[in-house]
Amino acid sequence: MAFVVCEPCRGCKYTDCVVICPMECFYQDETMLYIDPVDCIDCGACVPECPVNAIHPDTNLPEKWQAYVELNAGRAKELIALGTARVTEKQEPLARS
Repeated sequence: MAFVVCEPCRGCKYTDCVVICPMECFYQDETMLYIDPVDCIDCGACVPECPVNAIHPDTNLPEKWQAYVELNAGRAKELIALGTARVTEKQEPLARS
C-alpha cells in the first residue's frame, strides 16, 4: 500500500504534508504534488497535515479518483527521471482555502 495525492491538490499545492514525511517521497509539478509509491512507507503522517483532504491510501480511494494511483506513480517516476528534487520544505500554496 502507498498513499496517493488526489484531485483536491490540483491547483492548490499545499505543502504541509511534505514537511512531516519521514521518507521525503513527495514531488511536484506546476499543478500538484505526487507521492512516489516506491519510497512511501505507508506511515500516513501526511494525511492529517493536508488541509484539503487530498491524500488517501491507494486501497481506499473514492472510485472517481482511482486513476490517481497510476498518475502518482507515473508522474513521480517522470519527475525523478528529469532530475526533479524531492519537495521537503513548506512552500507557498497556489491557492488558499
